Parts: sequence; structure tokens; C-alpha cells
Amino acid sequence: MAPKKKAEAFIKLHIQAGKASPAPPVGPALGQKGVKIMDFCKAFNDKTSKMPADAKIPVKIDVYKDKSFSFTLTKPTASYYVRKAAGLTKGATNPGRERVGSLTMAQIEEIAKEKMEDMNVFTLEAAVNVIKGTAVSMGVEIKK
Repeated sequence: MAPKKKAEAFIKLHIQAGKASPAPPVGPALGQKGVKIMDFCKAFNDKTSKMPADAKIPVKIDVYKDKSFSFTLTKPTASYYVRKAAGLTKGATNPGRERVGSLTMAQIEEIAKEKMEDMNVFTLEAAVNVIKGTAVSMGVEIKK
């Protein structure tokens, strides 16, 4: 087995699915590290072509000494799932006082199950609490 390459640097970005381009923020972030920008854009767009087009995908890019790279994708953010389930385009501008939508506990649990592998939790109950917190901070009411 070949020795594993050690990453020299890593970059974290949120890029719209299937729409990576050399424009900011992708181009400058990768250019500073000497990565071939178009190679990354093509690979990212290929991997995310089947994901929802309106989703911003968190990506972690490992840059190696020889300027090659590898990247890891996670599922869209919890706020994306909350907005999608509540039928919103954005959260509340004043979340403590304003309610912009509502979700049921069944919807919250469904989002938690979908996102759980990317979250830093061990139980479904903990994942549900994280999603509830995200929803409340966006001004979304949770109905029993």
C-alpha cells in the first residue's frame, strides 16, 4: 500500500452545486495555494451535477505539496433543508420577534435524519435539537 499523502493546506468553501467557476471565492482561494482552478471546477461540477441546483455544498479541499488536491463534499447546510421544508427563500430578518414559517416535528426529524452523518452528534435526539435550534434562529416556528 502506498504511503498516504500529507496535506500541506486545506480550504473550506461553500459552493453552489454544479456551478463552481474560477470567479471568487473559488479562484482566489485555490490560486493562492497553486491549485489548478479549472481542474477543481470540472471535478466539483461533475460530482455535484445530480444535487439540487439551488443548494450550496460545503467542500473541504486538501492541497498537497505537489499542488495536487482532493476534496470532500458534505450535504447542504441545515438552514438549506429548513428553508426548503418551510417553503422559504430566506430566514427572518429579526428572528426573535418575527416568524416567517413553520415546521412540524416530523419535518424536523426528517431533516435531522438526512443531515445526521455530517453532524457532530451521536443520537437522533441530539440531531433533532440542533435542527430545532437552526430553525428557531431563522425565525421558523416549530409545531408539535
